[in-house]
Amino acid sequence: MAAATAPISLDEEVRLYNSNAEREKYNLLATLFGIIVALDYLERAYRYSPACTRLLSQYKTMLKLVEDEVPSIEDFMARYRMDHTAAFHRIKVGVPATVEHSSEAGPETAKWVAATTQSFITLMDALKLKLRAKDELHAYLQELVTGFARFKGSKDWEGRSKMVSWLITLNGMKASEELTDEQARQFFFDVEHAYAEFFRSLGGGKDDPS
Repeated sequence: MAAATAPISLDEEVRLYNSNAEREKYNLLATLFGIIVALDYLERAYRYSPACTRLLSQYKTMLKLVEDEVPSIEDFMARYRMDHTAAFHRIKVGVPATVEHSSEAGPETAKWVAATTQSFITLMDALKLKLRAKDELHAYLQELVTGFARFKGSKDWEGRSKMVSWLITLNGMKASEELTDEQARQFFFDVEHAYAEFFRSLGGGKDDPS
């Protein structure tokens, strides 16, 4: 006689995963899903350059983490029946609409805006992670200062002069030497303000990353 099977409880929680690795996979996929939805909302709100650029940066990072599960963004959106055409267009373009449609922004300018924004985000993230040594911060700051130089009028931006001053400070340190907590706090403050100024300058003062 066949053994009786245990009854299935309709109140029992269904688990999507059976291991920590599977749980992490589903968390990453959920994050990617959320980024696409947020991008779609931003496209319709049209207020937005820094937030859009940050989401695009997060999207690129997340896609690398789930590349084994997501062969393409088209496949991912089809799999989860995502009807978010505005977000899909923005992902394909790779820069905010304010840059894409700027009368002064050609393909090279759009690329520079995206790259410089990424430099800002990378440097701020490094400081948030409490990286303090010269050899941990110098390359990020050098890349940011180099990005600044590509934009007309940037020599008059207060943020650029402050970033150059911090680069001089790091250049005067030994590789293993670290910024004090007070210096790091001021550095982060200056980077944030330079980031806001950068977008105000590009958008004629209308846009702000906050």
